[in-house]
Amino acid sequence: MRLGLFGGAFDPPHVGHVALVRAAKEALGLDRVIVVVVAAPGHKHVETPADVRLALARAAFPDDDVVLDEHARTVDMLRAHPEWEGATLLMGADELASFGDWKEPDEVRRLVRLGIATRPGHEVELADPERMTRFELEEPVSSRDVRERFERGEDARDVIPAAVWGMIEREGLYGRRPSYTRTA
Repeated sequence: MRLGLFGGAFDPPHVGHVALVRAAKEALGLDRVIVVVVAAPGHKHVETPADVRLALARAAFPDDDVVLDEHARTVDMLRAHPEWEGATLLMGADELASFGDWKEPDEVRRLVRLGIATRPGHEVELADPERMTRFELEEPVSSRDVRERFERGEDARDVIPAAVWGMIEREGLYGRRPSYTRTA
């Protein structure tokens, strides 16, 4: 069975995340993808609680396994899950650009293959073609851009999966006013 791993803060999960997983399944022939919500990412600060981000990710990826992981660094997560050895770790080309700064990147590459999502027409050099492969993804969306839209009071429903948007609205997340169902 071909396993993919897709990790992140998912603050919030958006259509770019969903498109990346869908494209990876098709292009790389993955049978299963585990979406890993990182409770406290070591590379950035997140304000949304991990349990909320986990619920949002489950709404965004209803057909995939979605788990919460307490490890701040990918290599530590992989060591804690030896059953994931040999899987394909999915990431965007932007993450690959900073991959050399990760904790023990060579060990990560030893434990898993890397599946790199690239935009059409953009070539990415793969340092280790035996352990890395690329697949195309339409124009990406970033979580940072989504949060900035929220901060400006803009609607972001066009880049958020409908189930996730419903939760954001209901719960008043990311500065949205909670919506309540009126009863007669």
